[in-house]
Amino acid sequence: MLTVSDLVVNYGGIRALHGVSLRVAQGEIVTLIGCNGAGKSTTLRTISGLLRPVSGSVSFDGAPITRLQPHAIVERGLAHAPEGRGIFANMTVEENIELGAFTRRDSAGIARDRERSLTLFPRLQERLKQNAGTLSGGEQQMLAIARSLMARPRLLLLDEPSLGLAPQVVATIFKIIREINQDGTTILLVEQNAHMALQVANRAYVLQVGKIVMEGDAKELASHDEVRKAYLGVG
Repeated sequence: MLTVSDLVVNYGGIRALHGVSLRVAQGEIVTLIGCNGAGKSTTLRTISGLLRPVSGSVSFDGAPITRLQPHAIVERGLAHAPEGRGIFANMTVEENIELGAFTRRDSAGIARDRERSLTLFPRLQERLKQNAGTLSGGEQQMLAIARSLMARPRLLLLDEPSLGLAPQVVATIFKIIREINQDGTTILLVEQNAHMALQVANRAYVLQVGKIVMEGDAKELASHDEVRKAYLGVG
């Protein structure tokens, strides 16, 4: 479904990615793990069109999307829930959710997806008229994901969905990530909580200083000595 080939990206005058290549097959959860500053968020931002690469390519469903505008990429079925959530704090929860469907015109489908999002995140149902900026961190993350789902993506990019959240909320978020995938949405997940990410994913890539240094089955990587020492706090 997604093919990233030899991606080279500069970020603020600094080379952030040095030839990153990865692939995501339909139906998978693939995770990208690595330390702060490794280039994980830069990779997602380049895939979704928010950054332009120096060289390399991104293909979605076999078609190049490297030079498309972000809204055109969303229209093709690829949505991005960014790091830091990116919600509109002065707008209501309901207005934030509605904005997720800005590229769509199918009213009946939008209504179904709104209902689905609120079923996944019942807390949001209770807070529809509340300003998004007054939500807790966990609720804001739920809103960011719900808004992305309103684009009806076939591939969802999730950037640090557990960042800054309490363990109980993290468990809830990852349970919902599984449900979204089981409902048919493919997921590319960037996550600093490597333990949780490797539990939920089918395959994984390890990114260090802008380069992929390891890839494979997520369960196998979770038992690899270098991964256990560097990212799982073991040994």
